[in-house]
Amino acid sequence: MSDREPEDTEARIVYQRFRRVFGDPSLRTTDARRRLKKAKEPSVPFGSGRDPAGVGDVLDALTAKLGWNSPLAQSDLILAWPDLVGEETAAHSTPTGITEGLLTVQCSSTAWATQLRLMRSAITTEIAERYPDAGITSVRFDGPNAPSWKRGPRAIPGRGPRDTYG
Repeated sequence: MSDREPEDTEARIVYQRFRRVFGDPSLRTTDARRRLKKAKEPSVPFGSGRDPAGVGDVLDALTAKLGWNSPLAQSDLILAWPDLVGEETAAHSTPTGITEGLLTVQCSSTAWATQLRLMRSAITTEIAERYPDAGITSVRFDGPNAPSWKRGPRAIPGRGPRDTYG
């Protein structure tokens, strides 16, 4: 008869199998794994990854990691609109929003909207060169909004305001 009991041997076999499958129980926590990883790497004062980084480099890496490059470039584009198109043109046009690569610009008159439509390719090229992360594919220039008599609390079906003026 052996000096070990059969339950003890079976329990030991099960424990060893669990330890092989699930690993060492002392290394299950995140801190324990981090300590084990750091113990393998030598710590030297001027080793790789120990150099200080500038604030700009750190912020660029953070915005790229979080996926903020496109929204930041779009807001920079809207803020720099006068530099992009010129002071006189910017006095008569205002970017109102960006939706799925479409920049919408509100113009002060239909003449300015027409003129900017003719300059659309040059403006789009300039945007693509200066702000490639913005993702602008096209630009829409809207004229001033005319009043609509088709909707509202007192709208009625029919010919509209033709008989009111005149």
